[in-house]
Amino acid sequence: MNHEYYALQHADSSNFYITEKNRNEIKNGAILRLTTSPAQNAQQLHERIQSSSMDAKLEALKDLASYSRDVTFAQEFINLDGISLLTQMVESGTDFGDMLSFTLTAFVELMDHGIVSWDTFSVAFIKKIASYVNKFAADISILQRSLAILESMVLNSHELYQKVAQEITIGQLIPHLQGTDQEIQTYTIAVINALFLKAPDDKRQEMANILAQKQLRAIILTHVIRAQRAINNEMAHQLYVLQVLTFNLLEDRMMTKMDPQDQAQRDIIFELRRIAFDAESEPNNSSGSIEKRKSMYTRDYKKLGFINHVNPAMDFTQTPPGMLALDNMLYFAKHHQDAYIRIVLENSSREDKHECPFGRSSIELTKMLCEILKVGELPSETCNDFHPMFFTHDRSFEEFFCICIQLLNKTWKEMRATSEDFNKVMQVVKEQIMRALTTKPSSLDQFKSKLQNLSYTEILKIRQSERMNQEDFQSRPILELKEKIQPEILELIKQQRLNRLVEGTCFRKLNSRRRQDKFWYCRLSPNHKVLHYGDLEESPQGEVPHDSLQDKLPVADIKAVVTGKDCPHMKEKGALKQNKEVLELAFSILYDSNGQLNFIAPDKHEYCIWTDGLNALLGKDMMSDLTRNDLDTLLSMEIKLRLLDLENIQIPDAPPPIPKEPSNYDFVYDCN
Repeated sequence: MNHEYYALQHADSSNFYITEKNRNEIKNGAILRLTTSPAQNAQQLHERIQSSSMDAKLEALKDLASYSRDVTFAQEFINLDGISLLTQMVESGTDFGDMLSFTLTAFVELMDHGIVSWDTFSVAFIKKIASYVNKFAADISILQRSLAILESMVLNSHELYQKVAQEITIGQLIPHLQGTDQEIQTYTIAVINALFLKAPDDKRQEMANILAQKQLRAIILTHVIRAQRAINNEMAHQLYVLQVLTFNLLEDRMMTKMDPQDQAQRDIIFELRRIAFDAESEPNNSSGSIEKRKSMYTRDYKKLGFINHVNPAMDFTQTPPGMLALDNMLYFAKHHQDAYIRIVLENSSREDKHECPFGRSSIELTKMLCEILKVGELPSETCNDFHPMFFTHDRSFEEFFCICIQLLNKTWKEMRATSEDFNKVMQVVKEQIMRALTTKPSSLDQFKSKLQNLSYTEILKIRQSERMNQEDFQSRPILELKEKIQPEILELIKQQRLNRLVEGTCFRKLNSRRRQDKFWYCRLSPNHKVLHYGDLEESPQGEVPHDSLQDKLPVADIKAVVTGKDCPHMKEKGALKQNKEVLELAFSILYDSNGQLNFIAPDKHEYCIWTDGLNALLGKDMMSDLTRNDLDTLLSMEIKLRLLDLENIQIPDAPPPIPKEPSNYDFVYDCN
């Protein structure tokens, strides 16, 4: 056979060719077929897609779209300058409908192999692809592939990004989010993210301002987040990327140090002081001597909770959080003025060393929120952990801060903390925020209500419960106790399994051709010596007596119990072989003289009961998922019962040392 003309190919839907590189990946039982070689196939398709017959051309493009998924074929087709041929066909604008759809599909598949650089495409080609996106009523398949092409262009070439950005705007992409097709929504967000990621800072800010508009946020929330509930992980990932990129706009402020000589920046601190203590007076009141004003300002800055009372600007020279912390504080003071004044005055009037320093807390909290929301970090390629509530407000980060600073003040009071407890309070607040975020609140108000149920007392209860379930159960004494108790629990499970076998189970009769409504019953004798079984005319309502079951199988004659594909009745040809559900419920008993007793359990629970019980009869381990779950549950309950008297007592990791022997034993009482 000449390898230039023929090759082996998988007979399944992938149609991938067998080569020297992938031949070791062929699995046992794989079906292969002899077909034309990749080079010959590529040459034939290259000629067929240029056919003058529209029907022949359509069939050729359909085959090309399918074969292009195989890298071996793709390499051969690309060597024939196939990419250029496809781009010329797109630029000509003569194809439409299914023909254009298959052309774009083949193009996407060929480019996905990374063989050809994206930098080689003309402006005419980009304009053509962009025109398909700009048509809101475009064919769904053409629109989806066009969006995929634009995303790849933007991500793979800075030059192409500039060309695409001239043809496509966010305003033109937003209408595609309003449709019902989730795939189109996903690809639309992907293109927005790609443009966002590659845009210069000024352009990115402009894009963020457009996305922050209430009308556009409503579109994203209404259509995209609803679709995400259908477990579309790819869409969730794109929303996560959009969230991270939007928050990354805060990075500049986060990494900007405050200049103590900058009057504009110092004016913000003056404004914070004025709102808190001189809300009714003029902001630039110059009454009194300079020394008197300095003394007053120093006193006020101390009340505001700054570390540096004389020059609070020095508190903002650390990056992160830099100037971002000051921005948050000013937003809180202006937009939530009552809450701001209450927090500042409440803590500044305390004289019991339990005051919560607003300035220091705000700086550390901003730094913590940046870590939680990954401000400044590139999006992970696999994460899809986005938070819907951040799409509900144009200043979502600042509002998030306002909720969290009030939480911090509340937790500080609940813990009756002093300045020495500052780090402990921050750890509790972080835990409260993280636990509330894991519930994926759909709005900032919902997030706030979640926090109300996570008071310091509740956090202590959660910690105690988790410690009982995890930390304490991993200590050496507990592990030794587990090891000691486990045989007793396994024996209890074993007895339960055998008792269930004594009760017996009704099984349906199945053959390799079709399901039949006939039944048979099997049960274990009370002395665990014999299996009784026999046919039934109908499903029984209760237990079937031993004397009504005609056949017997002594347990001593059982050689093995096999499951799944190893069962004799699962190796037969027929529909059952392809039925995964039946395969998972199949087990067989093998006994003397090549005898076999074949079962199909009515459900997974009965399957576990019988396989465990039969293995127990044979003296083997019970390995089912049901046994593992029962063992974990019963072990946990038994240990908790035994540790009730040790509640709130620290269990040491090692036993206490044995004391030295006494110098004499004169203290021993002589019973005689």
